[in-house]
Amino acid sequence: MPPIARPLPRFLADTAQEGRPYGRWGERLTDSFSEVCGPHAEEAGSPLDPTTIKWFPERAWGGRVYVPASGRAGEHAVEYFGWVSFTREEGSEPSDIRAKADFTDVTAEQNPEWQIDLSDDVIGRWLADAGRGGDVTLIWGLPLVRGAVAATAELGGEVVDQAAVEEGRFTLVAVDAVQGFGDELYLEVKLWDKQLRALATESLYDEGANQGEQLEGQP
Repeated sequence: MPPIARPLPRFLADTAQEGRPYGRWGERLTDSFSEVCGPHAEEAGSPLDPTTIKWFPERAWGGRVYVPASGRAGEHAVEYFGWVSFTREEGSEPSDIRAKADFTDVTAEQNPEWQIDLSDDVIGRWLADAGRGGDVTLIWGLPLVRGAVAATAELGGEVVDQAAVEEGRFTLVAVDAVQGFGDELYLEVKLWDKQLRALATESLYDEGANQGEQLEGQP
């Protein structure tokens, strides 16, 4: 086959190798996520309630494993969101744990028209020739429509990542905001049912659609 005009990276992240964190490991991740949520408590109006944390399927890219999370701030209509990441060498315990978090008062409960509750964060950069490239983006979400079994990330009409919906949650990693190949390209996230029918489509850049702008906190 001849060279293609837009050599966009596809399926650049490892899929989940472990299930949802539990036991002592789950406690370590909870402590790390709670710690980076703490500085936001005054502005948010209430600290994170660790018992409300939801863990999303892990994905690995760039030598690090990312486990996205969300949680609530007590009785306040505020949601914390972010991720915990670490390195995991074969045969060794996870190490170099890092976390990042922010909060929002724009929640799915207040927006019944939402079909997907999305969060995202830029975790790296993809570079092509002549200064072209895009942002490697971690995306995690909750389907708000029934029957979703898979999620895809599309860029310029091409599927560049996909993942199963596990216990009502999914995580994707894909290059977004691609420049230098004509018009700037932005990701769309789609949900699919068992018959491979599209149930919902959401752009990361639909105004008011998502809570997940670039996170603030620890690098």
